[in-house]
Amino acid sequence: MVKNIAILGSTGSIGRQALDVVDCFPGELRVKGLAADSNYILMERQVRKHRPDKVALRNTEAAEKLREKISDLPLKVYSGPEGVLEVAANTDAEIVLVAIVGFDGLEPTLAAIKAGKKIAIANKEALVVGGELLTKEAKKRRIPLYPVDSEHSAIFQCLQGLKKEEVKRIILTASGGPFYGWQYAELQKVTPEKALKHPNWKMGRKITIDSATLMNKGFEVLEARWLFELPLEKIDVLIHPQSIIHSLVECIDCSVLAQLGLPDMTLPIQYALFYPRRRSNLMESLELERIGTLSFYPPDRKNFPCLDLAYKAGRKGGTMPACLNAANEVCVELFLEGKISFLEIPTLISRVMNKHENEIIESPTLGELIRVNNWAREEVLKLFENKEGE
Repeated sequence: MVKNIAILGSTGSIGRQALDVVDCFPGELRVKGLAADSNYILMERQVRKHRPDKVALRNTEAAEKLREKISDLPLKVYSGPEGVLEVAANTDAEIVLVAIVGFDGLEPTLAAIKAGKKIAIANKEALVVGGELLTKEAKKRRIPLYPVDSEHSAIFQCLQGLKKEEVKRIILTASGGPFYGWQYAELQKVTPEKALKHPNWKMGRKITIDSATLMNKGFEVLEARWLFELPLEKIDVLIHPQSIIHSLVECIDCSVLAQLGLPDMTLPIQYALFYPRRRSNLMESLELERIGTLSFYPPDRKNFPCLDLAYKAGRKGGTMPACLNAANEVCVELFLEGKISFLEIPTLISRVMNKHENEIIESPTLGELIRVNNWAREEVLKLFENKEGE
């Protein structure tokens, strides 16, 4: 039986790996829609290989170049945010893999849910910002959200057969990023080049920086809150440098369940697309005797404060996570451009969150989330410009 899928963010790291999974199962997964931001060169190759019914590029100039490239194909190229929404909601896909990076993934995810599509979610920011909105809509329409993040996929797998009241807590594991064990003086000298060298995972630039600051793990805490309907106090984080145990679930009888595997996103992508079936693949088997030692440490919250900023945003609720996410997106951009230091990322985020504290909107609508997103982005730039002018 063929399963029809659409991939939002097909030219990114997760999107490319998802298409690799499609290639591994010819005749079982069919690509009905592809959407991305601006990489029209790679998109052309993907379109010619997978022949989707609909394709979109968010960048209008890139979309026009793609139209020229594939003018020999009977395929309309959609453009702009509306084009991404078209692919998200209006293809014959039964499951939509959301792999768009950042806030831009929120509205397409909501559109796909409203269109009755099952969701394989790899965009953590959508749940960070609009977790309440998305999960409420998904419940109303009985739409499942299948996690693609390796940590959330691990928890999802461990929870199979468990009742919610049997779960004592979940433990998200983190590699610690490239600067695990570094102290304040060393972190002052961090460059974007060093921050982009993750020890275990091959990821996009933005998520790699988030991993280095531990903001990525903070985002995963907020994701887990909505995906698994658990309070923040039941979600813990452990540093696990080997990235072999992807996360754990502790039961009320103190049994601990864990999902193990080599650091490879193929498995969580495949599991989400084929759930509830497991399929054989060409992945390398995990040989624990070769790994040898698995180690665990508490996170360094003093030198990596982004983790606690995420917990704070989750406790405040409402639009505060949207504020956190928007401020972080801009700070990461500024850092990658060499305009702010690594240690200024949490400082600027904290200042913007403090300004928003008395303006939090409870149970926000999509429009309110968009307004707070825009406000927080502007606030970071104002703080940066004021610093530059001093």
